[in-house]
Amino acid sequence: MPQRKKYKRILLKLSGEALKGKREYGICPETLDNIAKQVAQVKEMGVDLCLVIGGGNIFRGVSAATNGMSRSNADYIGMIATIMNAIAMQDALEKIGVHTRVLSAIEVREICEPYIRRRAIRHLEKGRVVIFAGGTGNPYFTTDTAACLRAMETDCEIILKATNVDGVYDKDPKKYKDAKFYKELSYTEALQKNLKIMDSTAVSLCRDNELPIIVFNLNEEGNIKKAITGQNVGTIVGG
Repeated sequence: MPQRKKYKRILLKLSGEALKGKREYGICPETLDNIAKQVAQVKEMGVDLCLVIGGGNIFRGVSAATNGMSRSNADYIGMIATIMNAIAMQDALEKIGVHTRVLSAIEVREICEPYIRRRAIRHLEKGRVVIFAGGTGNPYFTTDTAACLRAMETDCEIILKATNVDGVYDKDPKKYKDAKFYKELSYTEALQKNLKIMDSTAVSLCRDNELPIIVFNLNEEGNIKKAITGQNVGTIVGG
């Protein structure tokens, strides 16, 4: 029996680090292809899918700013890194037959379309995966905040935040064996306990607009599909 989808339109948020696999930096082709296959599985279910990918595998703006670079310039370089990752993901998806469009908040017309809300929605209605690149187009805002903003602009029902752990813990489970796992959290709890699911601006934006977030482990194959069908996976943040 085919699995029934719980959500019709979602936004998948990936960190740039998710693309580097076991490398120290850059893009791992095998990891990229694996993520593309999982995205294809979701599209086969008839789900409208948006993606936002960070740029930390190529350049981290905050780190550069602490080393003396202007924060604005560092963030702009980081935004350009997200465009590079978006183009790489588009290539991996289209190689396996998934029609994709990259829309960027920073105009690079030769390689991607400028972000226009109505255009993004039209691409989704035509069954294309839409990758939002370039963050919000403004420094001092993270790709987490960009993901929340784009999800709301395109009427997504939920944000799937992909990580390398099973969900949200009170501290790093890779360092502390007594780390407490949260199955469910309210937005306010996440902010008050400083759990760093996303930055505080992003979580506040979701809270104010009642947009739920599922935090899950991307490294376990099939987890995206499980989250979409409402199965028991990761941590849900809402309410």
